[in-house]
Amino acid sequence: MLVVGSVALDTVETPFARKEEALGGAASYFSTAASLYNQVNLVAVVGSDFPREHLDFWRSRPVNLAGLQVQEGKTFRWVARYHMDMNARDTLDTQLGVYAGFHADIPEEYRRLPLLFLANIQPELQMEVLEQMPGACLTVLDTMELWIMTTRAQLTEVIKRVDILLMSEEEVRQYTGQASIVVGVRQLLTMGLKYVIVKQGSYGALLFGADGTYFSAPSYPLEEVIDPTGAGDAFAGGFLGYLSTVQPDLDGRYSIEDIKCAVVHGNIIGSFVCEDFSIGRLRTLTMDDIVTRYHALVDCSHFDPRWRNSMGMQSLAPR
Repeated sequence: MLVVGSVALDTVETPFARKEEALGGAASYFSTAASLYNQVNLVAVVGSDFPREHLDFWRSRPVNLAGLQVQEGKTFRWVARYHMDMNARDTLDTQLGVYAGFHADIPEEYRRLPLLFLANIQPELQMEVLEQMPGACLTVLDTMELWIMTTRAQLTEVIKRVDILLMSEEEVRQYTGQASIVVGVRQLLTMGLKYVIVKQGSYGALLFGADGTYFSAPSYPLEEVIDPTGAGDAFAGGFLGYLSTVQPDLDGRYSIEDIKCAVVHGNIIGSFVCEDFSIGRLRTLTMDDIVTRYHALVDCSHFDPRWRNSMGMQSLAPR
């Protein structure tokens, strides 16, 4: 897997606690999550002030840092405050530091990798990466409200070049101008995408396919949410991490059942991230933890395919 995105130092305040200068950034969450499954190759930039402890942690995991640029200056910093419901937040400060001049230079050893995740960086940078990765078998794109508002034309060109698009419900409505998520996704699929995954936060995720596929993956119910920052990026790490363990067909395509399982893995990893600040929970997470939560989701979302009518008669549900 290859990920290109931001590595940052985050200061996050919730109604209950505050964490300063913690490891953040989309590429940080993705890399840590996906490394639970397989080798991750990271392309990003940090400043000369970036704490060595984070680099040492990644080196202890299957994370290749050959593409991580270390430049003289300050690392990208982000400060935010969450509201009581934890589904809304306010960005209080953003300092780009060395990230302001970042251009993705993909090492030669990365260019034959089959799985590519374009984290929610500027569309111009995402296109730079795509130009350097013509042989990727599966390309996944994430974006955010800022790029929809300020660089829509460039974002549209990137969307036309990738296989899978990740968006929240709000972003689908904002980009398409459609109140209905289903109508909005259909509009997105006409752009050549194979799949659109709609992230619904604490409600799970929806998978839509150009072939008519529809799949609803539940979220794992949490008793307490400490910090939801990075849950979407960790979702992508779980999604592509799982697919990296699956053998595609001879044309490099994954079965719909594998794609569905990958969405469930994404939800699971995203739920773990919310249990601590930064990547705290991912540091101690094991595959046994993931398997346990996977089976719990199977149990809570399974239902009898038969239906019982008001007369007490049973029959097979229509297909």
